Amino acid sequence: MKIHRLVLLVSVVCLIVFISILACQAFVTHAEQPSPRAAPTLAGCPVFPADNVWNAPVDTLPLDANSAAYVSTIGEDRYVHADFGSGTWDGGPIGIPYVDVPGTQPKVDVTFDYDDESDPGPYPIPAGAPIEGGPQSDGDRHVLVLDRDNCILYELFYAFPQPDGSWHAGSGALFDLHSNALRPDTWTSADAAGLPILPGLVRYDEVAAGEINHALRFTAPQTRQDYIWPARHHASKLTGLQYPPMGQRFRLRANYDISGFSPEAQVILRALIKYGMILADNGSAWYLSGVPDERWDNDVLHELHQVYGSAFQAVDESSLMVDRDSGQVQGFTLSATPSTQAVEPGGVATYTLTLAVNGSFSAAVTLATASPSPSLMVDLSPATVTPPGSALLTLNDTHPAGPLLPGLWHHVPITATGGGLTQRATVRLLVGGTRIYLPVILKSM
Repeated sequence: MKIHRLVLLVSVVCLIVFISILACQAFVTHAEQPSPRAAPTLAGCPVFPADNVWNAPVDTLPLDANSAAYVSTIGEDRYVHADFGSGTWDGGPIGIPYVDVPGTQPKVDVTFDYDDESDPGPYPIPAGAPIEGGPQSDGDRHVLVLDRDNCILYELFYAFPQPDGSWHAGSGALFDLHSNALRPDTWTSADAAGLPILPGLVRYDEVAAGEINHALRFTAPQTRQDYIWPARHHASKLTGLQYPPMGQRFRLRANYDISGFSPEAQVILRALIKYGMILADNGSAWYLSGVPDERWDNDVLHELHQVYGSAFQAVDESSLMVDRDSGQVQGFTLSATPSTQAVEPGGVATYTLTLAVNGSFSAAVTLATASPSPSLMVDLSPATVTPPGSALLTLNDTHPAGPLLPGLWHHVPITATGGGLTQRATVRLLVGGTRIYLPVILKSM
């Protein structure tokens, strides 16, 4: 009898320890998870900070005073074309490829035709790095390399590998994807506008996931001898005001009916409505840039031919600028402190929601949340804050007092909307799972 009791005791203790470990692991795991990012990511790197101009919605910004003239010049009757897809064209993949490499990738020397406006090498270009248009191309021959460990983007224009392992290119640029810094004023990059290329490319994985949350890159046949923020360089001798400058932002009209398009095409069109596209180079009218991928359905991409230039508007995004040498936009950030808590059943947890300001943002921000479970009551006060400021989120669990093992996790979303911007955060609450009533169990035996 004593042996049976001992075996039972050991079993109960082991079970309790196992449950405790699970609960602790769950708490640590969730406590270490950051709030959802608004910025896109690639190969584990942010594609610039969340408050970068590439990642800023422009669907509520005013029109540029020359919007109608710009659209007319590019072509009201010219259709949108996805300059990317599956398969090949003229012997090379369709689109602008990129490759990501580890931080240990050996670097090679690079020489430039425009070395006075290029970032000097060496660059971590792997053997066989993909070239836009293929190895035999005589086009732009862009080469894009992402150091995924250090989140540094290396881009080359008109790049050719040399017999000794080095490369020669027209121009080259480096971008720290953790930074909002722009290139020196008047400098080109691997793109005519002096902007990075990779952040504006349409990628298949984004479309498959159902959302593109950044501006797209596009080209136009004629541009002005001028550039506007965030561009740093022009590539034209035309001076007429009907020609758009490099860096000009356009968007698809908000009331454009996209319901008749396939789901994949709708993802691209929604991005054009919300984030728009940035004029980055001289080229064909309304050509969108993207990454070649054998998963693209070219027939779906050709649906974009139904969208004509007359559906676009030029946007005045000057109000977003914080500093002309930075890609950071006016706005606000949302954070929660703490991000994770634990309470006993029937307990209460409070979180401080802090809204900080970028630049001179001064609009009122409306906060909203919703309970993920009938057993959790939520209260948010105040519901409107003018940043900088804060609000208090209170979570009240309605379970009766007593053990709740291994514990119940709640993930509570918060949305902050104001000034045409939206920020999101998530707080977490573990109910129960934090007390082990071992003395009670032992006494009952």
